[in-house]
Amino acid sequence: MTDLISGPGTGQSNAVSADDETAVQPPIDGSQPIEWAPMEPAPKKRRLGLWIGLGVGALAIAAAGASLLLIAPGTTIGGVPVGFMTPGMAAEAVSARLASTEVQLTGAGDGARVDGADLGAGVDATRLADQAFADRPMWNLGAWMGDPIDAEVTLDPEVADSALRAAVPASYTPATDATVAFDAAAKKYAATPAEPGVGISVDDLTTEFTAALAAGKTSFTYSGDPAEVAPLITDEKAAATVEKLNGMLAKAGFYVGDERTVPIAPEVAASWLTVDAVEGELKITADAAKIQAVVDTLPAKVDREVVNARNIVDSDGKVLKAITEGKEGRVLGDTSNTASDFAEKLGGGDSAFALPVTSTPFESTNLFRRVEVDLSEQRTYLYENEKLVKSWSISSGKGATPTDKGRFRVYAQLRSQNMGREDTTVKPFYYTPNVPYVTYYNGDEALHGTYWHSNFGTPMSHGCVNMPIDAAKFVWEWTTKGTEVWVHD
Repeated sequence: MTDLISGPGTGQSNAVSADDETAVQPPIDGSQPIEWAPMEPAPKKRRLGLWIGLGVGALAIAAAGASLLLIAPGTTIGGVPVGFMTPGMAAEAVSARLASTEVQLTGAGDGARVDGADLGAGVDATRLADQAFADRPMWNLGAWMGDPIDAEVTLDPEVADSALRAAVPASYTPATDATVAFDAAAKKYAATPAEPGVGISVDDLTTEFTAALAAGKTSFTYSGDPAEVAPLITDEKAAATVEKLNGMLAKAGFYVGDERTVPIAPEVAASWLTVDAVEGELKITADAAKIQAVVDTLPAKVDREVVNARNIVDSDGKVLKAITEGKEGRVLGDTSNTASDFAEKLGGGDSAFALPVTSTPFESTNLFRRVEVDLSEQRTYLYENEKLVKSWSISSGKGATPTDKGRFRVYAQLRSQNMGREDTTVKPFYYTPNVPYVTYYNGDEALHGTYWHSNFGTPMSHGCVNMPIDAAKFVWEWTTKGTEVWVHD
């Protein structure tokens, strides 16, 4: 800025710079010039506003960053405030509160005290804290001051029971658990009923503990007076275990496909098994060493040579009878882990063990057998696959009782039979007891043995085909139900 000073009567002005520290100013009244003192240097401005701005900005950035890591204020988990905490801090806070919450036992408890740690109190703090942060992060203003998050408390049954018994021993009479054991005489499992006892209910205490935690309490009172306490192993649990075990005994064994190749007797299977009470449940385990003793015998019981099948068939190829049942050959595979694997399956309730087996299929031979009766020759022929096997002279029906001609099938076979009637004055007017090796093929007509005559080659019968006894026996054994019989001239 420039200051203008006018000298008197001159009409002139002198321009002097305000910043010129050595300038000499003319006198105002015309006397000696006045010298202005040098000006002090202007102090440098401290940019305080800038520094304040930077600090606030840093804090704002830090707060913004923290808002991405912290749970919203006003959040509680099971009554424990966890706002402005990380999930990890929140989980620790909930767990610490749970462990330190105190229970004062009144009545018979006479003021005895236990805390959450004594009772084995637990809660899924990590999951709840993670969920709280996911649902209510601090940056979400709408999530602030939200509803309380419930936390379900659990008490370890065995730990809590032990602590309460020690605190109030007078309130306890032990319950008797139901048991399961093998009855050797009946060869099955049976249960012994449970008996209730008295004590302090861990279930009810758990409910109260959860409510106290949700209310933000660090201590609460609870009655130490005895109440009926159900056994951990109830009759229902024992009955279910008995049913499972007896079902296992019914099908216990080593299987090849659907065949129980090596059945296991109930008493043997029971000797492998143990039933123990574990954490209020009945647990089945099996002894692999005892199973191994049976595994060692498996090759002799499983391995076998192939057996080819032989079947009697009719002219259409339909199997009428298996003379020899076909059986696959098989060789037992690796059983080094069988005992341990079976023990594991038995523990899970499965008593059917599938064996590793290499099989060789069998082959089948079909035999088409038929009987031919030639009335003109009075002879019977047996054919197998159209090759003659045997032939005998026979005696067919004579006169008014001829043997019927036609194609028939065997429908019944008897080792011995009385034929006719004891009263021979009525039809059929004859009686022959103990006729051997009877093979019926057409109504009351049959091939059978004959002991009352030996005139074979000549019609002699009432319609049946009479044969020598050894021949009738061969036919009786060689044929089967469905064998085709052709009677012709």
